[in-house]
Amino acid sequence: MRHQVPTGALVTHVEVTATTVQRGDIIQLGGHACRVRDLYQLPQGVKQLVFESGELLAIHTRTRLVAMRLLRRR
Repeated sequence: MRHQVPTGALVTHVEVTATTVQRGDIIQLGGHACRVRDLYQLPQGVKQLVFESGELLAIHTRTRLVAMRLLRRR
């Protein structure tokens, strides 16, 4: 998956959980980079992530993943 990074932007690695994951985060799963397109809150703090590829992933509040996040400079 190749994406162009806008000028004046910084890509950083962050640890994400069900509480902190955001749309646009890129998570490496099974050797593939998957960009989070949408998020749905499920019972008991679980979040369902919808990736641009259409794949789904449900993560629990204790799940820890490393994601790449685009930070825009002002």
